Amino acid sequence: MSLLSQYLVQTEFSSYADFYHNFRLRVPDHFNFAYDVLDVYAEREPERTALVWSDDSHQEDQSITFAELQKRTNRFANLFRKYGIGKGDPVLLIMKSRHEFWPALLALHKLSAIAIPATHMLKKHDLVYRIENGQVKGIVAVPSDDLLEQTDLAEEETGAALKCKVVVGGTRHGWQNFAEEIAAESADFPSPPRAERNANSDIMLIYFTSGTASFPKMVSHHFVYPLAHILTAKYWQNVEEGGLHYTVADTGWAKAVWGKIYGQWLAGSGVFVYDYDKFEAGHMLQEIIRNQVTTFCAPPTIYRFLIKEDLSHYDLSCLKTVVVAGEPLNPEVYNRFKEKTGLGLKEAYGQTELVVTTANWPWLTPKPGSMGKPTPGYQIDLLDAEGKVVEVGEEGEICIRTDKQLPPGIFLGYHRDAELTGKVWHDGYYHTGDVAWKDEDGYLWFVGRADDVIKSSGYRIGPFEVESVLMQHPAVTECAITGVPDAVRGQVVKATIVLSRGYGPTDDLKRELQTYVKENTAPYKYPRVVEFVEAMPKTISGKIRRVALRENER
Repeated sequence: MSLLSQYLVQTEFSSYADFYHNFRLRVPDHFNFAYDVLDVYAEREPERTALVWSDDSHQEDQSITFAELQKRTNRFANLFRKYGIGKGDPVLLIMKSRHEFWPALLALHKLSAIAIPATHMLKKHDLVYRIENGQVKGIVAVPSDDLLEQTDLAEEETGAALKCKVVVGGTRHGWQNFAEEIAAESADFPSPPRAERNANSDIMLIYFTSGTASFPKMVSHHFVYPLAHILTAKYWQNVEEGGLHYTVADTGWAKAVWGKIYGQWLAGSGVFVYDYDKFEAGHMLQEIIRNQVTTFCAPPTIYRFLIKEDLSHYDLSCLKTVVVAGEPLNPEVYNRFKEKTGLGLKEAYGQTELVVTTANWPWLTPKPGSMGKPTPGYQIDLLDAEGKVVEVGEEGEICIRTDKQLPPGIFLGYHRDAELTGKVWHDGYYHTGDVAWKDEDGYLWFVGRADDVIKSSGYRIGPFEVESVLMQHPAVTECAITGVPDAVRGQVVKATIVLSRGYGPTDDLKRELQTYVKENTAPYKYPRVVEFVEAMPKTISGKIRRVALRENER
Protein backbone atom coordinates (compact mmCIF):
# COMPACT_ATOMS: atom_id res chain seq x y z
CA MET A 1 0.00 0.00 0.00
CA SER A 2 1.16 3.53 -0.71
CA LEU A 3 2.02 5.96 2.06
CA LEU A 4 -0.47 8.64 0.97
CA SER A 5 -2.90 8.22 3.85
CA GLN A 6 -0.02 8.73 6.28
CA TYR A 7 0.78 12.16 4.86
CA LEU A 8 -2.60 13.43 3.64
CA VAL A 9 -5.65 14.38 5.67
CA GLN A 10 -7.79 13.21 2.73
CA THR A 11 -6.73 11.34 -0.40
CA GLU A 12 -9.85 11.31 -2.60
CA PHE A 13 -11.78 14.33 -3.86
CA SER A 14 -15.09 14.72 -5.65
CA SER A 15 -14.31 17.85 -7.67
CA TYR A 16 -11.67 20.45 -8.37
CA ALA A 17 -13.29 22.75 -5.78
CA ASP A 18 -13.15 19.98 -3.18
CA PHE A 19 -9.51 19.33 -4.06
CA TYR A 20 -8.48 23.00 -4.05
CA HIS A 21 -10.12 23.81 -0.71
CA ASN A 22 -9.56 20.58 1.22
CA PHE A 23 -6.18 19.17 0.21
CA ARG A 24 -3.97 19.14 3.35
CA LEU A 25 -0.58 17.64 4.07
CA ARG A 26 0.23 15.91 7.36
CA VAL A 27 3.82 16.95 8.06
CA PRO A 28 5.64 15.17 10.91
CA ASP A 29 8.52 16.80 12.75
CA HIS A 30 12.01 15.88 11.51
CA PHE A 31 10.70 14.39 8.26
CA ASN A 32 13.38 12.71 6.18
CA PHE A 33 12.36 11.06 2.91
CA ALA A 34 15.12 8.43 3.07
CA TYR A 35 14.15 7.18 6.52
CA ASP A 36 10.40 7.76 6.31
CA VAL A 37 9.76 6.47 2.80
CA LEU A 38 12.68 4.35 1.53
CA ASP A 39 13.26 2.54 4.82
CA VAL A 40 9.55 2.12 5.54
CA TYR A 41 8.93 0.46 2.18
CA ALA A 42 12.06 -1.69 2.63
CA GLU A 43 10.68 -2.93 5.95
CA ARG A 44 7.00 -3.35 5.01
CA GLU A 45 7.26 -4.41 1.35
CA PRO A 46 10.89 -5.25 0.63
CA GLU A 47 10.13 -6.77 -2.80
CA ARG A 48 8.14 -3.78 -4.05
CA THR A 49 9.72 -2.31 -7.19
CA ALA A 50 11.32 1.08 -6.62
CA LEU A 51 13.24 1.58 -9.87
CA VAL A 52 13.32 -0.02 -13.30
CA TRP A 53 16.47 1.11 -15.10
CA SER A 54 17.35 0.55 -18.74
CA ASP A 55 20.01 1.77 -21.14
CA ASP A 56 20.45 1.56 -24.90
CA SER A 57 22.63 -1.55 -24.73
CA HIS A 58 20.35 -3.39 -22.26
CA GLN A 59 23.49 -4.98 -20.82
CA GLU A 60 22.93 -3.51 -17.37
CA ASP A 61 19.11 -3.40 -17.21
CA GLN A 62 17.94 -3.60 -13.61
CA SER A 63 14.72 -3.84 -11.63
CA ILE A 64 15.61 -2.59 -8.17
CA THR A 65 13.45 -3.36 -5.13
CA PHE A 66 13.20 -1.12 -2.10
CA ALA A 67 15.15 -3.68 -0.06
CA GLU A 68 18.02 -3.61 -2.56
CA LEU A 69 17.89 0.16 -2.89
CA GLN A 70 18.07 0.53 0.88
CA LYS A 71 21.26 -1.56 0.94
CA ARG A 72 22.83 0.50 -1.84
CA THR A 73 21.83 3.72 -0.11
CA ASN A 74 23.27 2.61 3.21
CA ARG A 75 26.57 1.66 1.58
CA PHE A 76 26.72 5.06 -0.09
CA ALA A 77 25.91 6.81 3.21
CA ASN A 78 28.74 4.93 4.93
CA LEU A 79 31.09 5.85 2.06
CA PHE A 80 30.20 9.54 2.33
CA ARG A 81 30.58 9.46 6.10
CA LYS A 82 33.99 7.80 5.82
CA TYR A 83 35.20 10.79 3.82
CA GLY A 84 33.76 13.28 6.29
CA ILE A 85 30.50 14.28 4.62
CA GLY A 86 27.92 15.17 7.23
CA LYS A 87 25.02 17.42 8.13
CA GLY A 88 24.81 20.53 5.97
CA ASP A 89 27.66 19.58 3.63
CA PRO A 90 26.85 20.34 -0.04
CA VAL A 91 27.75 17.59 -2.53
CA LEU A 92 27.54 17.89 -6.31
CA LEU A 93 25.85 14.94 -8.07
CA ILE A 94 26.76 14.93 -11.78
CA MET A 95 25.43 11.54 -12.81
CA LYS A 96 23.36 11.84 -16.02
CA SER A 97 20.70 9.12 -15.62
CA ARG A 98 22.88 6.48 -13.99
CA HIS A 99 21.03 4.30 -11.46
CA GLU A 100 23.64 5.19 -8.83
CA PHE A 101 22.07 8.65 -8.61
CA TRP A 102 19.20 7.37 -6.49
CA PRO A 103 21.25 5.78 -3.69
CA ALA A 104 23.63 8.76 -3.77
CA LEU A 105 20.78 11.25 -3.33
CA LEU A 106 19.09 9.20 -0.62
CA ALA A 107 22.39 8.68 1.20
CA LEU A 108 22.89 12.45 1.41
CA HIS A 109 19.35 12.75 2.80
CA LYS A 110 20.20 10.22 5.51
CA LEU A 111 23.25 12.25 6.46
CA SER A 112 21.22 15.49 6.47
CA ALA A 113 23.68 16.73 3.87
CA ILE A 114 22.77 18.92 0.87
CA ALA A 115 22.46 17.42 -2.59
CA ILE A 116 23.25 19.63 -5.60
CA PRO A 117 22.31 17.77 -8.81
CA ALA A 118 23.94 19.17 -11.95
CA THR A 119 24.23 18.51 -15.66
CA HIS A 120 27.19 16.58 -17.08
CA MET A 121 27.74 19.32 -19.70
CA LEU A 122 29.48 21.67 -17.26
CA LYS A 123 32.89 23.12 -18.07
CA LYS A 124 35.61 24.49 -15.81
CA HIS A 125 34.13 27.97 -15.34
CA ASP A 126 30.68 26.45 -14.60
CA LEU A 127 32.18 24.16 -12.01
CA VAL A 128 34.27 26.94 -10.46
CA TYR A 129 31.10 28.99 -10.02
CA ARG A 130 29.24 26.07 -8.40
CA ILE A 131 32.06 24.95 -6.15
CA GLU A 132 32.66 28.47 -4.85
CA ASN A 133 29.06 29.65 -4.50
CA GLY A 134 27.71 26.32 -3.32
CA GLN A 135 30.61 25.84 -0.88
CA VAL A 136 30.82 22.31 -2.24
CA LYS A 137 32.49 19.67 -0.05
CA GLY A 138 32.29 16.64 -2.34
CA ILE A 139 31.54 15.55 -5.89
CA VAL A 140 30.13 12.37 -7.40
CA ALA A 141 30.46 12.29 -11.20
CA VAL A 142 30.38 10.08 -14.27
CA PRO A 143 33.25 10.06 -16.80
CA SER A 144 31.31 11.93 -19.46
CA ASP A 145 33.50 13.49 -22.16
CA ASP A 146 36.05 15.66 -20.31
CA LEU A 147 33.91 16.27 -17.19
CA LEU A 148 36.41 14.77 -14.74
CA GLU A 149 39.30 16.75 -16.22
CA GLN A 150 37.25 19.95 -16.09
CA THR A 151 36.38 19.22 -12.46
CA ASP A 152 40.04 18.76 -11.54
CA LEU A 153 40.89 22.08 -13.20
CA ALA A 154 38.06 23.79 -11.31
CA GLU A 155 39.18 22.32 -8.01
CA GLU A 156 42.71 23.56 -8.64
CA GLU A 157 41.53 27.06 -9.56
CA THR A 158 39.26 27.41 -6.53
CA GLY A 159 41.68 25.84 -4.08
CA ALA A 160 38.73 23.92 -2.67
CA ALA A 161 39.55 21.24 -0.14
CA LEU A 162 37.03 18.68 -1.37
CA LYS A 163 36.47 15.86 1.10
CA CYS A 164 35.70 13.36 -1.62
CA LYS A 165 35.61 12.95 -5.39
CA VAL A 166 33.87 9.75 -6.44
CA VAL A 167 33.80 8.57 -10.04
CA VAL A 168 30.96 6.25 -11.09
CA GLY A 169 31.46 3.97 -14.08
CA GLY A 170 35.15 4.63 -14.62
CA THR A 171 38.49 5.48 -13.02
CA ARG A 172 40.72 8.54 -12.73
CA HIS A 173 43.79 9.38 -10.70
CA GLY A 174 42.87 11.37 -7.60
CA TRP A 175 39.27 10.14 -7.59
CA GLN A 176 37.74 7.42 -5.41
CA ASN A 177 36.60 4.48 -7.54
CA PHE A 178 32.94 3.91 -6.77
CA ALA A 179 32.81 0.20 -7.59
CA GLU A 180 35.80 -0.64 -5.40
CA GLU A 181 34.91 1.66 -2.52
CA ILE A 182 31.22 0.78 -2.28
CA ALA A 183 31.90 -2.97 -2.10
CA ALA A 184 33.85 -2.46 1.13
CA GLU A 185 31.06 -0.56 2.90
CA SER A 186 28.42 -2.00 5.21
CA ALA A 187 24.81 -2.29 4.04
CA ASP A 188 23.65 -1.28 7.52
CA PHE A 189 23.06 2.33 8.48
CA PRO A 190 20.99 2.65 11.66
CA SER A 191 18.31 5.32 11.72
CA PRO A 192 19.01 7.97 14.36
CA PRO A 193 16.28 8.91 16.84
CA ARG A 194 13.78 11.21 15.11
CA ALA A 195 14.64 14.14 17.37
CA GLU A 196 18.31 13.88 16.31
CA ARG A 197 17.61 14.09 12.60
CA ASN A 198 17.38 17.18 10.45
CA ALA A 199 14.88 19.92 11.19
CA ASN A 200 12.13 20.29 8.59
CA SER A 201 13.49 23.74 7.73
CA ASP A 202 17.05 22.53 7.02
CA ILE A 203 18.25 22.72 3.42
CA MET A 204 18.03 19.35 1.67
CA LEU A 205 18.44 20.23 -1.98
CA ILE A 206 19.93 23.05 -4.08
CA TYR A 207 19.49 23.53 -7.80
CA PHE A 208 21.52 25.94 -9.88
CA THR A 209 19.04 27.27 -12.42
CA SER A 210 19.96 27.37 -16.09
CA GLY A 211 21.22 30.95 -16.00
CA THR A 212 20.09 31.76 -19.55
CA ALA A 213 19.91 35.50 -18.82
CA SER A 214 22.29 35.81 -15.85
CA PHE A 215 24.55 33.78 -13.59
CA PRO A 216 22.77 30.68 -12.26
CA LYS A 217 20.71 31.15 -9.11
CA MET A 218 20.87 28.69 -6.22
CA VAL A 219 17.32 27.52 -5.51
CA SER A 220 17.14 25.88 -2.09
CA HIS A 221 14.48 23.47 -0.81
CA HIS A 222 14.00 22.03 2.67
CA PHE A 223 13.28 18.51 3.90
CA VAL A 224 9.49 18.79 3.59
CA TYR A 225 9.74 19.54 -0.15
CA PRO A 226 9.29 15.87 -1.18
CA LEU A 227 5.84 15.72 0.43
CA ALA A 228 4.61 18.60 -1.74
CA HIS A 229 5.34 16.48 -4.81
CA ILE A 230 2.36 14.31 -3.89
CA LEU A 231 0.50 17.04 -5.75
CA THR A 232 2.75 16.59 -8.77
CA ALA A 233 2.61 12.81 -8.94
CA LYS A 234 -0.76 11.71 -7.60
CA TYR A 235 -3.05 14.46 -8.83
CA TRP A 236 -1.40 15.73 -12.03
CA GLN A 237 0.65 12.82 -13.38
CA ASN A 238 -2.05 10.47 -12.01
CA VAL A 239 0.49 7.79 -11.11
CA GLU A 240 -1.04 4.48 -10.11
CA GLU A 241 -0.55 2.18 -7.14
CA GLY A 242 1.73 -0.56 -8.47
CA GLY A 243 2.23 1.29 -11.76
CA LEU A 244 5.40 2.48 -13.46
CA HIS A 245 5.99 6.16 -14.15
CA TYR A 246 8.42 7.59 -16.71
CA THR A 247 9.44 11.24 -16.72
CA VAL A 248 11.90 12.20 -19.45
CA ALA A 249 14.56 14.15 -17.57
CA ASP A 250 18.27 14.04 -16.87
CA THR A 251 19.06 13.87 -13.14
CA GLY A 252 20.83 17.23 -13.38
CA TRP A 253 17.49 18.96 -13.95
CA ALA A 254 14.90 19.68 -11.25
CA LYS A 255 12.28 17.85 -13.33
CA ALA A 256 14.00 14.63 -12.22
CA VAL A 257 12.84 15.05 -8.63
CA TRP A 258 9.42 16.10 -9.93
CA GLY A 259 9.03 12.82 -11.77
CA LYS A 260 11.60 10.25 -10.77
CA ILE A 261 11.44 9.75 -7.00
CA TYR A 262 9.50 11.69 -4.37
CA GLY A 263 5.83 11.94 -5.27
CA GLN A 264 5.83 8.73 -7.30
CA TRP A 265 7.01 6.54 -4.43
CA LEU A 266 4.75 8.28 -1.93
CA ALA A 267 1.80 7.49 -4.22
CA GLY A 268 2.83 3.85 -4.63
CA SER A 269 4.25 3.91 -8.17
CA GLY A 270 7.58 2.58 -9.32
CA VAL A 271 9.89 4.78 -11.41
CA PHE A 272 11.24 3.96 -14.87
CA VAL A 273 14.54 5.40 -16.09
CA TYR A 274 15.80 5.17 -19.65
CA ASP A 275 19.45 6.17 -19.87
CA TYR A 276 20.33 7.10 -23.45
CA ASP A 277 22.94 9.29 -25.11
CA LYS A 278 21.00 10.20 -28.24
CA PHE A 279 17.24 10.67 -28.31
CA GLU A 280 15.40 8.60 -30.91
CA ALA A 281 11.61 8.70 -30.79
CA GLY A 282 11.18 5.11 -31.97
CA HIS A 283 13.53 3.73 -29.31
CA MET A 284 11.73 5.64 -26.56
CA LEU A 285 8.36 4.28 -27.69
CA GLN A 286 9.77 0.75 -27.71
CA GLU A 287 11.06 1.18 -24.15
CA ILE A 288 7.67 2.43 -22.96
CA ILE A 289 6.01 -0.66 -24.42
CA ARG A 290 8.70 -3.15 -23.36
CA ASN A 291 8.53 -1.99 -19.74
CA GLN A 292 4.75 -1.41 -19.71
CA VAL A 293 4.98 2.17 -18.49
CA THR A 294 1.59 3.32 -17.15
CA THR A 295 2.10 7.09 -16.83
CA PHE A 296 4.37 9.33 -18.87
CA CYS A 297 5.65 12.91 -18.62
CA ALA A 298 7.80 14.75 -21.15
CA PRO A 299 8.43 18.28 -22.42
CA PRO A 300 6.66 19.42 -25.62
CA THR A 301 9.92 18.89 -27.53
CA ILE A 302 9.60 15.13 -27.07
CA TYR A 303 5.95 15.04 -28.15
CA ARG A 304 6.77 17.08 -31.25
CA PHE A 305 9.01 14.24 -32.39
CA LEU A 306 6.73 11.44 -31.22
CA ILE A 307 3.87 12.65 -33.41
CA LYS A 308 6.18 12.52 -36.43
CA GLU A 309 6.42 8.73 -35.95
CA ASP A 310 3.89 6.30 -37.39
CA LEU A 311 2.26 5.59 -34.03
CA SER A 312 0.02 2.93 -35.57
CA HIS A 313 3.06 0.62 -35.34
CA TYR A 314 3.23 0.98 -31.54
CA ASP A 315 0.83 -0.54 -29.01
CA LEU A 316 0.66 2.17 -26.35
CA SER A 317 -2.32 0.67 -24.52
CA CYS A 318 -0.18 0.38 -21.38
CA LEU A 319 -0.28 4.18 -21.02
CA LYS A 320 -3.14 5.48 -18.88
CA THR A 321 -2.13 9.14 -18.44
CA VAL A 322 0.24 11.38 -20.39
CA VAL A 323 1.26 14.82 -19.19
CA VAL A 324 3.43 17.64 -20.46
CA ALA A 325 5.39 20.51 -18.90
CA GLY A 326 8.61 22.45 -19.29
CA GLU A 327 7.38 24.96 -21.85
CA PRO A 328 3.97 25.80 -23.37
CA LEU A 329 2.21 23.10 -25.37
CA ASN A 330 1.07 24.06 -28.84
CA PRO A 331 -2.56 22.97 -29.41
CA GLU A 332 -1.55 21.34 -32.69
CA VAL A 333 0.71 18.92 -30.81
CA TYR A 334 -2.12 18.15 -28.36
CA ASN A 335 -4.59 17.49 -31.16
CA ARG A 336 -2.30 15.31 -33.24
CA PHE A 337 -1.12 13.21 -30.28
CA LYS A 338 -4.71 12.60 -29.18
CA GLU A 339 -5.75 11.79 -32.74
CA LYS A 340 -3.02 9.17 -33.00
CA THR A 341 -3.23 7.65 -29.50
CA GLY A 342 -6.58 8.60 -27.99
CA LEU A 343 -4.73 10.14 -25.04
CA GLY A 344 -5.21 13.80 -24.13
CA LEU A 345 -2.10 15.55 -22.86
CA LYS A 346 -2.53 17.26 -19.50
CA GLU A 347 -0.46 20.40 -19.31
CA ALA A 348 0.88 22.01 -16.13
CA TYR A 349 3.07 24.89 -15.05
CA GLY A 350 5.74 25.21 -12.41
CA GLN A 351 9.33 26.28 -11.77
CA THR A 352 12.44 24.97 -10.08
CA GLU A 353 11.41 27.25 -7.21
CA LEU A 354 8.02 25.49 -6.87
CA VAL A 355 6.20 22.22 -7.36
CA VAL A 356 3.33 21.87 -9.85
CA THR A 357 1.64 25.27 -9.61
CA THR A 358 -1.23 25.02 -12.08
CA ALA A 359 -2.45 21.94 -13.95
CA ASN A 360 -5.23 20.32 -15.87
CA TRP A 361 -6.40 18.27 -12.89
CA PRO A 362 -8.45 15.05 -13.20
CA TRP A 363 -11.74 16.88 -12.54
CA LEU A 364 -11.17 19.44 -15.29
CA THR A 365 -11.77 19.19 -19.02
CA PRO A 366 -8.37 20.06 -20.54
CA LYS A 367 -8.24 23.04 -22.86
CA PRO A 368 -5.45 22.48 -25.40
CA GLY A 369 -2.79 25.12 -24.79
CA SER A 370 -4.01 26.06 -21.32
CA MET A 371 -1.97 25.26 -18.23
CA GLY A 372 -5.12 24.61 -16.22
CA LYS A 373 -6.08 25.94 -12.81
CA PRO A 374 -4.12 26.64 -9.60
CA THR A 375 -2.76 24.02 -7.21
CA PRO A 376 -4.20 23.80 -3.66
CA GLY A 377 -2.38 26.28 -1.44
CA TYR A 378 -1.39 28.44 -4.42
CA GLN A 379 -3.31 31.70 -4.63
CA ILE A 380 -2.30 33.10 -8.01
CA ASP A 381 -2.83 36.70 -9.05
CA LEU A 382 -1.89 38.16 -12.42
CA LEU A 383 -0.36 41.58 -11.75
CA ASP A 384 0.44 44.50 -14.03
CA ALA A 385 3.59 46.66 -13.82
CA GLU A 386 1.99 48.71 -11.00
CA GLY A 387 1.22 45.62 -8.93
CA LYS A 388 -2.52 45.67 -9.62
CA VAL A 389 -4.56 42.58 -10.46
CA VAL A 390 -5.50 42.59 -14.16
CA GLU A 391 -8.95 41.88 -15.56
CA VAL A 392 -10.06 38.58 -17.09
CA GLY A 393 -8.51 38.27 -20.55
CA GLU A 394 -5.68 40.71 -19.80
CA GLU A 395 -2.03 39.72 -19.52
CA GLY A 396 -0.21 39.95 -16.21
CA GLU A 397 2.77 38.49 -14.39
CA ILE A 398 2.08 35.23 -12.56
CA CYS A 399 2.48 36.11 -8.88
CA ILE A 400 1.90 33.77 -5.95
CA ARG A 401 0.52 35.23 -2.77
CA THR A 402 2.49 34.26 0.33
CA ASP A 403 1.35 36.67 3.04
CA LYS A 404 -1.42 34.41 4.37
CA GLN A 405 0.28 31.02 3.95
CA LEU A 406 3.30 29.52 2.23
CA PRO A 407 2.29 27.28 -0.68
CA PRO A 408 3.45 23.64 -0.36
CA GLY A 409 6.85 23.10 -1.96
CA ILE A 410 7.81 26.74 -2.46
CA PHE A 411 11.54 27.31 -2.20
CA LEU A 412 13.33 28.75 0.83
CA GLY A 413 14.90 31.49 -1.27
CA TYR A 414 18.03 31.90 -3.34
CA HIS A 415 20.79 30.42 -1.22
CA ARG A 416 23.16 33.00 0.26
CA ASP A 417 21.58 35.78 -1.81
CA ALA A 418 19.02 37.74 0.18
CA GLU A 419 19.16 40.64 -2.28
CA LEU A 420 18.19 38.50 -5.24
CA THR A 421 15.50 36.76 -3.21
CA GLY A 422 14.07 40.14 -2.24
CA LYS A 423 13.84 41.21 -5.88
CA VAL A 424 11.37 38.43 -6.70
CA TRP A 425 9.74 37.87 -3.32
CA HIS A 426 8.31 41.00 -1.72
CA ASP A 427 5.11 42.70 -0.62
CA GLY A 428 3.44 39.37 0.08
CA TYR A 429 4.07 37.90 -3.39
CA TYR A 430 6.57 35.66 -5.11
CA HIS A 431 6.99 37.04 -8.64
CA THR A 432 7.62 34.25 -11.15
CA GLY A 433 8.70 36.47 -14.06
CA ASP A 434 6.23 34.64 -16.32
CA VAL A 435 3.27 36.27 -18.07
CA ALA A 436 -0.18 34.70 -18.51
CA TRP A 437 -3.86 35.58 -18.90
CA LYS A 438 -6.99 34.02 -17.40
CA ASP A 439 -10.19 33.17 -19.25
CA GLU A 440 -13.76 33.41 -17.95
CA ASP A 441 -13.66 29.79 -16.73
CA GLY A 442 -10.59 30.43 -14.58
CA TYR A 443 -8.13 28.59 -16.84
CA LEU A 444 -4.67 30.16 -17.15
CA TRP A 445 -2.89 30.61 -20.48
CA PHE A 446 0.86 31.07 -20.72
CA VAL A 447 2.15 34.02 -22.78
CA GLY A 448 5.91 33.82 -22.14
CA ARG A 449 8.69 35.02 -19.93
CA ALA A 450 8.35 38.72 -19.27
CA ASP A 451 11.60 39.21 -21.22
CA ASP A 452 10.26 37.18 -24.18
CA VAL A 453 7.16 39.30 -24.88
CA ILE A 454 7.71 41.23 -28.12
CA LYS A 455 6.75 44.90 -28.36
CA SER A 456 6.30 45.88 -32.01
CA SER A 457 4.70 49.15 -33.24
CA GLY A 458 2.83 49.45 -29.96
CA TYR A 459 1.56 45.85 -30.02
CA ARG A 460 2.45 43.25 -27.38
CA ILE A 461 2.99 39.85 -29.00
CA GLY A 462 3.44 36.65 -27.03
CA PRO A 463 5.79 34.13 -28.70
CA PHE A 464 3.58 31.18 -27.87
CA GLU A 465 0.56 32.41 -29.84
CA VAL A 466 2.57 32.74 -33.07
CA GLU A 467 4.39 29.45 -32.48
CA SER A 468 1.05 27.69 -32.04
CA VAL A 469 -0.09 28.85 -35.47
CA LEU A 470 3.16 27.85 -37.19
CA MET A 471 3.08 24.41 -35.56
CA GLN A 472 -0.15 23.70 -37.45
CA HIS A 473 1.70 23.89 -40.78
CA PRO A 474 3.00 20.49 -41.94
CA ALA A 475 6.39 21.94 -42.87
CA VAL A 476 7.18 22.88 -39.26
CA THR A 477 8.58 20.41 -36.72
CA GLU A 478 9.83 23.00 -34.23
CA CYS A 479 9.81 26.77 -34.08
CA ALA A 480 10.72 29.63 -31.79
CA ILE A 481 9.50 33.19 -31.98
CA THR A 482 11.73 36.04 -30.82
CA GLY A 483 11.84 39.79 -31.24
CA VAL A 484 14.66 41.36 -33.20
CA PRO A 485 15.54 45.09 -33.19
CA ASP A 486 13.98 47.29 -35.85
CA ALA A 487 14.63 51.02 -36.33
CA VAL A 488 11.01 51.81 -37.20
CA ARG A 489 8.93 49.32 -35.19
CA GLY A 490 11.20 48.88 -32.18
CA GLN A 491 11.07 45.14 -32.67
CA VAL A 492 9.79 42.79 -35.35
CA VAL A 493 8.79 39.16 -35.06
CA LYS A 494 11.32 36.55 -36.12
CA ALA A 495 10.57 32.85 -36.60
CA THR A 496 13.38 30.31 -36.26
CA ILE A 497 12.16 27.04 -37.75
CA VAL A 498 13.23 23.40 -37.92
CA LEU A 499 11.61 21.90 -41.02
CA SER A 500 9.85 18.56 -41.27
CA ARG A 501 11.18 15.79 -43.48
CA GLY A 502 10.61 16.47 -47.16
CA TYR A 503 10.67 20.27 -46.95
CA GLY A 504 13.51 22.51 -48.12
CA PRO A 505 14.48 26.02 -46.91
CA THR A 506 13.23 28.06 -49.87
CA ASP A 507 12.09 31.65 -50.22
CA ASP A 508 8.74 30.38 -51.47
CA LEU A 509 8.26 28.42 -48.25
CA LYS A 510 9.15 31.51 -46.18
CA ARG A 511 6.44 33.50 -47.93
CA GLU A 512 3.99 30.63 -47.56
CA LEU A 513 4.57 30.46 -43.80
CA GLN A 514 4.27 34.22 -43.41
CA THR A 515 0.96 34.18 -45.29
CA TYR A 516 -0.20 31.22 -43.22
CA VAL A 517 0.31 33.18 -39.99
CA LYS A 518 -1.47 36.25 -41.39
CA GLU A 519 -4.45 34.10 -42.34
CA ASN A 520 -4.69 32.28 -39.01
CA THR A 521 -4.08 35.03 -36.46
CA ALA A 522 -3.93 38.82 -36.28
CA PRO A 523 -1.78 39.96 -39.27
CA TYR A 524 0.45 42.21 -37.14
CA LYS A 525 1.83 39.07 -35.48
CA TYR A 526 3.30 37.51 -38.62
CA PRO A 527 7.08 36.91 -38.69
CA ARG A 528 8.76 39.49 -40.89
CA VAL A 529 12.01 37.54 -40.50
CA VAL A 530 12.19 33.77 -41.06
CA GLU A 531 15.27 31.63 -40.55
CA PHE A 532 15.53 27.89 -41.14
CA VAL A 533 17.92 25.93 -38.91
CA GLU A 534 18.92 22.29 -38.50
CA ALA A 535 18.38 22.28 -34.73
CA MET A 536 17.38 24.60 -31.90
CA PRO A 537 19.66 25.64 -29.03
CA LYS A 538 18.22 23.96 -25.95
CA THR A 539 18.77 23.58 -22.25
CA ILE A 540 19.57 20.14 -20.83
CA SER A 541 15.86 19.84 -19.99
CA GLY A 542 14.85 20.29 -23.60
CA LYS A 543 13.59 23.87 -23.46
CA ILE A 544 14.33 26.06 -26.46
CA ARG A 545 16.81 28.77 -25.42
CA ARG A 546 15.23 31.89 -26.90
CA VAL A 547 17.84 33.96 -25.13
CA ALA A 548 20.51 32.22 -27.24
CA LEU A 549 18.54 32.99 -30.40
CA ARG A 550 18.33 36.66 -29.40
CA GLU A 551 22.05 36.77 -28.60
CA ASN A 552 22.90 35.23 -31.98
CA GLU A 553 20.79 37.87 -33.69
CA ARG A 554 22.61 40.66 -31.87
